[in-house]
Amino acid sequence: MSEIEIRTVRYGSLVAQQLVASALADLGQRYGGSGDDTPVDAADFDPPAGAFLVAYVDGEPAACGAWRSHGDSGEVAEIKRMYTTPAARGRGLARTVLAAVERSAREYGRKRLVLECGDKQPEAIALYESSGFERIPNFGFYRDAPGCISFARPL
Repeated sequence: MSEIEIRTVRYGSLVAQQLVASALADLGQRYGGSGDDTPVDAADFDPPAGAFLVAYVDGEPAACGAWRSHGDSGEVAEIKRMYTTPAARGRGLARTVLAAVERSAREYGRKRLVLECGDKQPEAIALYESSGFERIPNFGFYRDAPGCISFARPL
């Protein structure tokens, strides 16, 4: 059995930027372009406004996920940058990272999670639906984009 360790890292760290670059490349293959043009500031993921988590499998970075504050209430977190490296897929790692992201957001007082996803990510859609997320009206940067699907779930 592989050892999985989840660490909170700075968004600007080398490991975070490598995983984000891989995630954007994956999205770029699916959708074209840069993969995701959503404006992101590294400070969005600094506690208590957010967090960037990396899952290490046997000491190697294998997945990531993050949350950042959404809206002005201080109660909503937006999930961002969920990604699992191709070599680590199919082992439930995304579900483990999602649970860690949820715990982190809850620890900082968030009561609801929201996210944007695209219709060319069937594995992500299946993960969110099986984790209790429900469709909501689109919001955010891609709200008017074809194929945008938005989800939410209470914490």
